[in-house]
Amino acid sequence: MAARKKSEEPSIDVDEVLTDEELKAVAEEDGEPAECKTKPENGPRTVVVAEDEAVNRMDLVAMLEDNGYEVVGQAANGEEAVELTRKFRPDVVCMDVKMPRMDGIAAAGIICDENIAPVVMLTAFSQTDLVKKATGAGAMAYVTKPYEESKLLPTLEVAMGRFAEINDLLDNVERSERKLQETTDQLKETEEKLKKAEDTLEERKLVDRAKGLLMDKADFSEQGAFRWIQKTSMDQRIPKKRLAQAIIAKYGDPKPSETDER
Repeated sequence: MAARKKSEEPSIDVDEVLTDEELKAVAEEDGEPAECKTKPENGPRTVVVAEDEAVNRMDLVAMLEDNGYEVVGQAANGEEAVELTRKFRPDVVCMDVKMPRMDGIAAAGIICDENIAPVVMLTAFSQTDLVKKATGAGAMAYVTKPYEESKLLPTLEVAMGRFAEINDLLDNVERSERKLQETTDQLKETEEKLKKAEDTLEERKLVDRAKGLLMDKADFSEQGAFRWIQKTSMDQRIPKKRLAQAIIAKYGDPKPSETDER
């Protein structure tokens, strides 16, 4: 009994599949792709800052970090801002309007079109036409220089809130459209089944009538009449419905017009 019990046991002890050192090494591996890593729910808000003036950029970064934000990328032009936003997918982007290579409005348009993050425009100008261009490009809000915490921080929160609301709305619309499509497909399937059932019922009625005519006119038994219709339909490759209609047309009651002529 002892020998048999030993043979039934696994050849590797469960506790020895991986040693403590091996388990620790696996736990400490950092090979997970960046896009698979998720930020803790209670982690700091992440920001990409795009400002071509180095001094202004440093001041803005310091202000954000002092208030608990995590600046994950700093850009000196619009092209860099778009690349960093695509790479880090921050919670919000602070974008200066006037920048080289690609201005902030054009960069904001790309980011908003791709629906990556909300954009807050930073500008020293307060002209109405500039604000319209920024909002037209998809910017959620704007702040004029010089930056003040009392203005900038609430604006960032409002922009992130609006962005979340819009995406929730888009998700609801997408779910509604998907549900509508599913309902439409189900309705179409039901209609097809109903049509098939109606066709089957009509065929049965015609076959029953044709079967009765064969019994009456050709002295078939009920079973024999059905077998003749079924066999002829298969041999001649004629649908039973059409075959039944032909029998009815030949042996059925004459049409009213024919009766009147007589």
